[in-house]
Amino acid sequence: MGLKYRKVLDNITPYQPGKPIEEVKRELALKEVFKLASNENALHPSPKVVDAVARAMQDVNRYPDGGCFYIREALSKKLGISGDNIIFGNGSDEVIIFAIRALVSPGDEVIVSDLTFLIYQIAATVENADVKVVPAKGYGYDLDAILDSITDKTKMIFIANPNNPTGSYISDTELKNFIEKVPRDVVIFLDEAYYEFAKGDDYPETLSLIENEERNVIIARTFSKAYGLAGLRIGYGLARGEIIKILNKVREPFNVNSLAQAAAIAALEDDEYLKDSVDLVEKGKKDFFKRLEALDVVPIPGRANFVLINTNRDSVKIADYLQRKGIIVREMSPWGLTGHIRVNIGLSEENNRFFEVFEEALKR
Repeated sequence: MGLKYRKVLDNITPYQPGKPIEEVKRELALKEVFKLASNENALHPSPKVVDAVARAMQDVNRYPDGGCFYIREALSKKLGISGDNIIFGNGSDEVIIFAIRALVSPGDEVIVSDLTFLIYQIAATVENADVKVVPAKGYGYDLDAILDSITDKTKMIFIANPNNPTGSYISDTELKNFIEKVPRDVVIFLDEAYYEFAKGDDYPETLSLIENEERNVIIARTFSKAYGLAGLRIGYGLARGEIIKILNKVREPFNVNSLAQAAAIAALEDDEYLKDSVDLVEKGKKDFFKRLEALDVVPIPGRANFVLINTNRDSVKIADYLQRKGIIVREMSPWGLTGHIRVNIGLSEENNRFFEVFEEALKR
């Protein structure tokens, strides 16, 4: 007897994360491997985080606080909002899943952009939503085309700002004008995973949007990037209390482990670490663009902790050569960006080694 399963899964190609360092070491018998593929923080976690996790280890025989009381209290104070406006997830990815599972019914329409985070489309397809993919404009969102795509069936629109994998961003004026034109019953999901690297200048500050009862806005942020907690998986969603209550109905109990909660609390207390993380990326990107200008490649301007590069060559071969030399980058053909690679900013040693091998690859 054959296995019966949901046929919608035939339309799903599982998300493929970047290869772990240890796997590449095993496969290629390498002693040293640098991973610049997954937009991780190059800095080791804050010493305060390490100490907090060590203390929390003593109680891992107990279930974690399902309500995330202390991290909720700390984040509420940090952001200046009520704890009722916050939901925590196993990474911000889980907040995306909460929103679709709770608010989108089979046959509802979900609008996503081309050249954006693949989980939006995967998660919506699993829930039998009709996913409408709007072509990108250059390397960014075509907001006018998204507005033109809205129908009576549209339930949710995903906006990554800054966008992954391109790094492009939507300015404060552009976002406000867009939101004003979206029908009031449509949920606008703003994915701000790279918020800490992007904020300032004309980047939008969106917290005030969740207070508007005439708009359905959900904001997702994470501790994985600027706070250096990717391995512990903790992110959060922000919305008005009514929406948070609904999302909690589909949240599994104990979804955020106790070590992650302790680490996140400590991370919020270490402003110096956060500043160091942002400074590392800002300085690293300036150096990247200066060095890339001397090569026959095109770096794409962006506001995240990575650089998208049009190599003007076979990016599959380039990424393979880099990996065989111990440098893991993200090859972008799965997004339709043939000839492109994405490289996150690392430590000086990692960046220098990347350029050394990258220049070799370009000459092959």
